[in-house]
Amino acid sequence: MTLADPKTRVLAAARSMNALGINRGSAGNVSLRQGEGFLITPTGMAYSACAAEDMVFVGLDGQVEGRRKPSSEWRFHRDIYAARPEAGAVVHTHAPFATSLACMETGIEPFHYMIARFGGRDIRCAAYATFGSQELSDSVLAALKDRCACLMAHHGMVVFGRDLDQALDLALELETLCEQYWRVLQLGVPKLLPDEEMARVLEKFAGYGKQD
Repeated sequence: MTLADPKTRVLAAARSMNALGINRGSAGNVSLRQGEGFLITPTGMAYSACAAEDMVFVGLDGQVEGRRKPSSEWRFHRDIYAARPEAGAVVHTHAPFATSLACMETGIEPFHYMIARFGGRDIRCAAYATFGSQELSDSVLAALKDRCACLMAHHGMVVFGRDLDQALDLALELETLCEQYWRVLQLGVPKLLPDEEMARVLEKFAGYGKQD
């Protein structure tokens, strides 16, 4: 299989997630929209040991096709694709700084204008629920309202993008912001940008990255 093959691209993205330092081991998962469903990494397998054929297709109806079982978190991937037509790929990681903040059940306030990159004035933290549960998926969907990323209490982060490259870039950007916010918190109470400035930044981000 070549990198043009969607299963190969999902596996490459999962390996990149670890190479970038935003995930470790077999934690986290990656998916790519495919027709009436999506391809997702398998459950409990080290990405270094996976082959492209180990990637699993899950339909939006929950039906599974493949030689492996899908990631235990397939439900929130499915629900993101069903609820957000702009989502082409989803990345979920246990990145160190994102997870540290999430374990405090805290989101990220507008200490930096790049928060707007994710669709709003802040980044929310989804309420805790057991991994792999529908309750967790519902919590993630609520935290993602009008956003393309959120933290997950006592768990990690999830982001989506138009494709795998953008989703990985956003995950790395979010972990960078989490690290910066964590460091600011060591200095005291963060100084926050006012709502009117975040509104201006959000308007500017509407055309961010568009070359036409």
